[in-house]
Parts: sequence; structure tokens; C-alpha cells
Amino acid sequence: MDRQQSDGESAVVEDVVVLVNGNGVVTAENHLLTVNHSMASSSLDHRVFGRKENLVLAYKTLGVVFGGLVTSPLYVYPSMPLKSPTEDDYLGIYSIMFWTLSLIGVVKYASIALKADDHGEGGTFALYSLLCRNINIGILSSKRVESNSSLLSTNQYGESEKQSRLGKFFERSLVSRRVLLFIAILGMCMLIGDGILTPAISVLSAMDGVRAPFPSVSKTLVEALSAIVLIALFMLQKFGTSRVSFLFSPIMGAWTLFTPMVGIYSIIKHYPSIFKAISPHYLFRFFLRNGKEGWLLLGGTVLCITGSEAMFADLGHFNRSSIQIAFLFAIYPSLVLTYAGQTAYLIRHPNDHDDGFYKFIPSAVYWPVFVIATLAAIVASQSLISATFSVIKQSVVLDYFPRVKVVHTSSSKEGEVYSPEVNFILMILCVAVILIFGDGKDIGNAFGVVVSMVMLITTILLTLVMIIIWRTPPILTALYFITFFVMEGIYVSSVFTKIPEGGWIPFAISFILAFIMFGWFYGRQRKIEYEVTHKIDLDRLRLLLSDPGVQRVPGLCFFYTNIQDGLTPILGHYINNMKSLHQVTVFTTLRYLLVPKVAPHERIVVKKLGLKGVYGCIIQYGYADSLGLEGNDFVTQVTDTLRDHISNCSDEEALISSDDAEIFDLEAAKLAGVVHVRGKTRFYIGKNCSWFDRTMLAFYEVLHSNCRPALPALGTPLPQRIEVGMLYEA
Repeated sequence: MDRQQSDGESAVVEDVVVLVNGNGVVTAENHLLTVNHSMASSSLDHRVFGRKENLVLAYKTLGVVFGGLVTSPLYVYPSMPLKSPTEDDYLGIYSIMFWTLSLIGVVKYASIALKADDHGEGGTFALYSLLCRNINIGILSSKRVESNSSLLSTNQYGESEKQSRLGKFFERSLVSRRVLLFIAILGMCMLIGDGILTPAISVLSAMDGVRAPFPSVSKTLVEALSAIVLIALFMLQKFGTSRVSFLFSPIMGAWTLFTPMVGIYSIIKHYPSIFKAISPHYLFRFFLRNGKEGWLLLGGTVLCITGSEAMFADLGHFNRSSIQIAFLFAIYPSLVLTYAGQTAYLIRHPNDHDDGFYKFIPSAVYWPVFVIATLAAIVASQSLISATFSVIKQSVVLDYFPRVKVVHTSSSKEGEVYSPEVNFILMILCVAVILIFGDGKDIGNAFGVVVSMVMLITTILLTLVMIIIWRTPPILTALYFITFFVMEGIYVSSVFTKIPEGGWIPFAISFILAFIMFGWFYGRQRKIEYEVTHKIDLDRLRLLLSDPGVQRVPGLCFFYTNIQDGLTPILGHYINNMKSLHQVTVFTTLRYLLVPKVAPHERIVVKKLGLKGVYGCIIQYGYADSLGLEGNDFVTQVTDTLRDHISNCSDEEALISSDDAEIFDLEAAKLAGVVHVRGKTRFYIGKNCSWFDRTMLAFYEVLHSNCRPALPALGTPLPQRIEVGMLYEA
């Protein structure tokens, strides 16, 4: 049930499932709760569309998926440090851009990467989760997708296969798993950096068009106007993109159609033979003639493919066919013609490269293009901002990032989310980037680092998917890896030389984000390890309840625990000190799976635990799900499921003589009052702790103290919440 969340609620929770056996190895066995349904994503992820529906979706992708890519002509040439370029130089640059768009855009993303979806979801994180679901490589054991189904023993085509040698290597090597986790985290951080830099460079480049007809306008004024536009854009985020989304696709459609028309006009007028540069001959001549200088220019040419990752990352919002149709028949031809027109103009006006877009626009249509360019830049910014919200949401849900508030701004579009905290931070960083690094070249250098690093990370993860999951023939895998790793590696090596000239910005942002993510991850891991070591099993619980001093008080208690084959040590702490347990107690685990969506009938799974009035409950969510169980609805749905489960139990399973009596006790407890109990734990850092533990756990405590609480995610009323404090010895 989708709905807009109230301001007081967070869309994420803390408690996750830990599945371990006696040897500390993740296992699919479930000693407390059983799932009789296989993990399945929502049917929305596998929708089959007809030709008409695909064309409509392809049109809609223009305003969401391709905003960053199709507006790249605004800043590619201005970002290049060209020095007295010649005709051959421009022909070589166009050849590089053409083959970059063709190989990376058409071959890598449109033809290969879009097939590597994780139940309809795309992006670098989806690739990592896809690997985690097929082989046991997840560092965070609680994120491992396990069920009684044979999901892990079959490939995506349903064929049972032996695990590859590379898969076995990753399972055995902790170092390799940590490296893979680092790569995945770096990819997420770089994508967030993209969300900061895209609005800055897009809006700044578009607003810079004011200076051509009005040379007296200073660069400082352009920067101030750009900052005002960005602030207004971020202030509108709380209303959601759905209210203005009808403007997006027409704007980008007009841009996609108009710029290649101007490009064709420029080609005919200035240099009709421009398409001879499609020959790779000009590309090789460019590097032979320019040597190191040509290599350094790659830091600017890589921006022609910026936004291509969105084709893959936004796959879950549309489908493969619609994205392929839009890119191959609209975006790709538009970019090829637009860059050809820009290059043709610059061949005749070689020193206009610092304003390589607006200078090639005919004066008769200058202002309409300026208006469309500004609107298109805002749309491009919006798509990356929304993508950043989605990435943060997925990271929080999977416990890789501290909890922040996530609001669903649409009652019909699940992926449309907004985070006030993230939005405010993005706004501050975007405005700071513009005001401090107002030079388009510096921001372009930073942008080049983000673009090339994300592409390279996708290539590495996609190669692992090809080897481990797809079992692609080694020759084809090697051809793919060598081609794109070398190509993108050269781009990365070029943009790394720009680190002193603005390229350090995304690394600084990524380092801060990665440190936050690792600090949170490490603290959560240590907490999980303690809870697994000191967990309460059923025999221990039976012994605690057998104490004559422990009373069963009236009421229904939801006791939250984050380990599945046992109970949280906080339970023992609670019973020993309170000397009581509610008449009906439901040990509740909020379980997040590495699948995008969990089917509604699989969300709530309950089971008797063999003690009177004691039950287990798992609430399951995928990383693209919203929490649809709120407040009293949550209590009602769980108790209804429990009632059905009690009624359907066989005589052998039932531990109470009368099902009716058990249901009566459940209803009586519910009427007596409902309470939600969760642990409030902190680490006790003793003198024997290493300096690393002292530093990381202290940092984790700071994050934990300042992040959103977990329990409000289910909308539990404030008077019904109880927090039980306990110190975990580090």
C-alpha cells in the first residue's frame, strides 16, 4: 500500500536478519520461522509491454533517464583545455566522441548492461546485489538472500549449475570480498557525487548563455543566478517530481529534436564533410600528432558520455525496450548530429571553443535555444537529484548508510522519494561548488572523474556477472573486458591528472561518504556479532520464564529482534530486570532482502515458538519496497495473520489444546493494550580495545546518536514505544 508518509516518519528501519549456523557461516536454515513462498519480486518488475506502450515509455524516458546525457553538449567543448586547435585536431576530437558514444553508449550500456538487471532494477548496486544473491560474497551476512527455495542453486534461466571457479574464489577469500564491497561502495559514492556535480555544471553552463548577447554580464553574476536557480530547484523537491513531470519529456523532446536540427544547419553551412571523421583513422592520427596533450584532452571528451550510467541505473523505472528505443533512435542520433554541428562550426571558428555551444547557435533562434537549454539543464539536474534520493534510500534500507528520513511524494510511483536531510546537504554542496569553483573547467574536471570512475566500476562488476552468473564464453568475456577496461582505464588515467584542478572534489565527497558508510557498516557488524554470540535460544527463554518471580502481564507486546535463529540478548536483560513478559509476545524481525520487491503475500510470515503466548514474526521487504504497514494497520495485519496461522495449524503442531482459546487470548491481549519494545544499545569501549576499534566504534556511536530512530518506520504511536537500554562490551 503506497501512500505519502507523514513528516514524523522515516521510511527505513534498523533491524535486519542474521542467518548463521554453528560455524558462523551464513545458512539457509531457519530454526524459528519458515517461508513457504519463494522470494519473488513484484510483478511490476517483469511487465510485458506491447509496441505502443513501449513507445509511450520511450517518450517518457526522455525527461527522466537521458537528461544528463542529452545536455552534455552544453559543457563538453568548454571543459577542454584546447590550445590553438587545428582542423585535424577537431576532426580527431569528433572521432573520439563518436566512437565513445558508439562503443560505451550503444554496445556497453544499450546492448549488454541493460540485460544485467536484478529483477528489473539496474545500476552498480544492482550488479553487486545480483552477485550476492548468486554466490556467498556478501560481507554483511544479514543481507544474504536466503529462503527455502532453490534460488541460490539456479542461474537466472532456472538451470541448476555448479559454481564457477571465480565464484568459489570470492567465497573463500575475505580480502577479495572486501575489495568487491569497496568497489560497490565507491560506485555508490561516485553516483552521489554525480548528483552534486550534474546540477552545478548543467545549470551553470546553461546560464552562461546570457553572456554572449550581453558581454557586460560578469561571471560572478552568472554564478549567482545559477545558485539562485539551484536553490529554487531544491526547494521544490518536497512537492515531488510528479507534479511537474508532464513538463519534463516535452522539454527534453524539444531539446533532442532542436539541437540536431541546428547541428545539421551548422554542418551544411560550415563543414559538410565532417562525417569523414567517423573513420578511426582520424582518431589515431590525433594521438600520434598530439601525444601527451591529446591524452590530457580525454578528460574533457569523456563528458560526451556523461549520464549514460542513468540508462542502467534508472532501468527499474521503465523497461529495457523503452530505454533502448529512446537511446538508439533519438538520443544517439541527436548527440552525433549535435556534436558534428558544433565541431563543424569550431573548424571554421577554432578559438570559440570556450563557448562551444552557444556560439554555434544561429542568432535568429538564440533566445529560444537559451530558454530550452536552461529548462533542459534543470530537468537534467532533477533526474540526478532524484537518482541520488533513490540510491540513499536503497543504501539505508540495506544498512550501508545511517538512517535518514525518506518520504514518498507520489501515491502511485514507488520510486519517487524525497529525503529532507539529503536534499539540504545536496543543495549546500551544489551551491558551494558553483560559488567556490565557478570556473566551468574545474567543475568539468571533477565531473570527468565521476563519469569515468562509475563507468569503470560498472565494467568490472558486469564482467564478474558475465563470468559467474551468465557463464559467457571466455573469449567474449575477455573481448568485452579488454575493450572497455582499457578504453575507460585510459579515460580514468587522463582525468586523474586533473585532480589538482578540481578533480579532487568528487574524491573528497566520496571519501567522506565512504568513511560514513564504512563507519556505520563496521559498527553494525560488531553489534550483530555480539548479538549472535550472546543470543537467547528457546531453551534459555523457557528457563527464564520458569522462574517463579517472572510474571506474565496482560497485553500484546511486539519485541523487536534482529537475529532470526535466536532472540536478541536484550530479551534476557529485559526479563532479568523487569521480572515480567507480556501475556502475548511477538518477536518481530524486520528483514530486508537483496531483491527489489517482496510480493505482498510474503511480507508477513508468522510461526508459533513452542511456548504459550510466544510467537515469531518476520516482516520482509526488498530494497525498492516502501514500508506499507503503519501504526494500527501493522498490528491488525500481524494479528490477522497470527489468527489464520493458529486456525490452520495441525493438531501435531499445536501446543495449546484449543485453537479457540489461543485466539481468544490473542484478542484479549490486543484489547488490554499494545506495546512495542526495542533495544537501545551502546558499545562499552574498554581499555583492552585497539585504537582502531576505539575510533570506529566511537564514530559509529556519533552516527547512531544523530540518525533517525528505527521504530517510527512502522508508524507506532509514541505512547506505545518502550526502549530498553543495554551496553554491549566491545
